[in-house]
Amino acid sequence: MRPNHQVWISRQARDRMEAELADLLAVRADDDTTDWDMHQARKSRIWQIQDLLMNAAIDEMPADDGIAEPGMILTVRFDGTGETETFLLGTPIAELGDLEVCSAQSPLGDAISGARPGEQRSYRVPSGAQVSVTLLDAAPYGVRTPDPAAG
Repeated sequence: MRPNHQVWISRQARDRMEAELADLLAVRADDDTTDWDMHQARKSRIWQIQDLLMNAAIDEMPADDGIAEPGMILTVRFDGTGETETFLLGTPIAELGDLEVCSAQSPLGDAISGARPGEQRSYRVPSGAQVSVTLLDAAPYGVRTPDPAAG
């Protein structure tokens, strides 16, 4: 994560992260030193969670202006297939039950950020192919419930 880069997470995600952090910190140092890789993974996860919580914009609702940004539930249409998908633009750690989460730093998240409904954007997938998407709807998380049929 880039320094001073705010990420949007829900209060529920913050609570889950704080509980996980408490569990990780509760492990005594000598309990996991027999497995160096496990010790390093635990330390890395602690740093990751601490960094995320330090830079989190928790439940700070973005403006209901239809512009795609972190904290918004977006519905997009993949123009090549006509399929639609509804997801939260945020950080994958912000998972919210059945609602998919798309990182704002992912190719799709980066491409769709700042779009208004009806605006088409494109991005490259790992295979190198170009994918075009159209933003159909953008609403702050908590303002409107996503339509399960849309995603």
